[in-house]
Amino acid sequence: MDVKLTLKLDQDIIEQAKNYAKMKNTSLSQLIESYLGMLVEPRPINEVTPFVKSLSGIVNLPENFDSKEAYKKYIQDKYSK
Repeated sequence: MDVKLTLKLDQDIIEQAKNYAKMKNTSLSQLIESYLGMLVEPRPINEVTPFVKSLSGIVNLPENFDSKEAYKKYIQDKYSK
């Protein structure tokens, strides 16, 4: 059941959000409902968020990359100065 909600927001933010919603072919109400739904939706602790998923593939590491060894080197370099 949809219920009306009144919000007081900065006028510039409202205009920018309306433009964003228009570019995404959605309404401002749908945009806000979707965002609030993401905030309150229970999610397992180890689940990757949509934002993190969007970052997937940005960094290309070699197949033999050892993250533990890289972190160890980082720590040694950091504290040996």
